[in-house]
Amino acid sequence: MSKVLESYSDPFDAVREFEVQLQEYTGAPYALVTDSCTHAMEIVLRIDKPKKVTFPSRTYLSVLMIMHKLDIEYELVETDWFDDRFYNFQGSRLWDCARYLEPYMFQTGKVQCLSFNRDKPLPIGKGGAILTDDPELAERANRMRYDGRDIFKYRPWVSQKNFELGFHYYLRPEECIIGLNLLNQGKFKAQSPSLFNYPDCRQVNIVNDIS
Repeated sequence: MSKVLESYSDPFDAVREFEVQLQEYTGAPYALVTDSCTHAMEIVLRIDKPKKVTFPSRTYLSVLMIMHKLDIEYELVETDWFDDRFYNFQGSRLWDCARYLEPYMFQTGKVQCLSFNRDKPLPIGKGGAILTDDPELAERANRMRYDGRDIFKYRPWVSQKNFELGFHYYLRPEECIIGLNLLNQGKFKAQSPSLFNYPDCRQVNIVNDIS
């Protein structure tokens, strides 16, 4: 039977259930959903603060935008990662797993970010997630994605008085219901390297001055 949001007394219980099922499916001790893989990676980089990272030049444009946004030095290299469907930001523990989702995929010590866009393995239509075994990162990322709120500790949120800097990067309960139903029905989208028509971002020019 498909899950519906109306069956939850608190909509955010659907968020927590989706996260628990992601933990069980991937083997990650912690799974935190966000509104996109890009924002999931941004949160991890904001917490870890690497000075420089190296990653494949053929990737999606938003990855470069994160680096400019956070003022992180980066180097692009020609690397064929398409068969693996994931890659590491060398110089950090962050892995871009936007194209990858497998049972028990989580590996100790890594921070892996997922995408739930319509062309990704779990095609919710939008969304992402952070997989980690670091309880401190999980705690900070939980608050950072919700404007500094701890939604599982303070309900209503106005009872919380102290806030760490956060962002409006949360995944709505409505999308989590879609994710729960896709997971329960085993509806995953096959990924083919032939679909990865990313440009060589070494040829991309990003202008910082938008005045």
